[in-house]
Amino acid sequence: MSTATPLDPENAHDGGPSPAMQGRVLEAVGVAIASGDLPPGSRLTLEGLQQEYGISRTVARDTMKVLESMNLVYSRRRVGIVVQERRFWNVFDPKLVRWRLASDRREIQYSSLTELRIAVEPIAAAGAARRASAAERAKLTSLAADLRRLGEAGELEAFLAADIEFHCLLLESCGNEMFLALEGMVAEVLTSRTQQGLMPFKPRNEALQAHEDVAAAVAGGDAVAAEAGMHHILDEVRNAMGLH
Repeated sequence: MSTATPLDPENAHDGGPSPAMQGRVLEAVGVAIASGDLPPGSRLTLEGLQQEYGISRTVARDTMKVLESMNLVYSRRRVGIVVQERRFWNVFDPKLVRWRLASDRREIQYSSLTELRIAVEPIAAAGAARRASAAERAKLTSLAADLRRLGEAGELEAFLAADIEFHCLLLESCGNEMFLALEGMVAEVLTSRTQQGLMPFKPRNEALQAHEDVAAAVAGGDAVAAEAGMHHILDEVRNAMGLH
């Protein structure tokens, strides 16, 4: 295994694990697994991680615990730590979504995640139109106005924050706890598109209008219009990314 250079060697063996250090090692090994550089069946050892990354045994062990909790690896006596088959991965985990979007498999991941969003978010918008509180309806309307203002000004970072809040609020207010569990995944997808330069400097007017239409439909309790508006938003996403 050779996925990175040692990290923070001056603190490698002091027995006091740094959360930042563990996070960097977790990111490096996670991306290696998600990208296929460490394919299913690959064997890892704590000693190997210590040597490659210049870390303590504690950091290596804690890193493997996180990966095991995501079903990316499993451990067996007399076998060691083994990269798990992809069908067992916790594919909705936001960390894994981020790692897959950082790999050369990102187009496949974007495609599958967009299909998932198309299946879920329009129904979530309809649910929000039926069940959102008055405060949630008002907040969606306010966020849609923020998206218009920030998008037209080309303020992409602030636009991203408002866009994440808009889509997550729909998932939160729709009344379906299973949909709510996907908000971390949606946030990672939206973040990745911006960070990888896949968003235009100024969002298209059609996209801004579609967000306003969804907010207005939710505010007015029109489930049919809310669902149709969200389909429009996601059709724009699919076309913009060349996903057909």
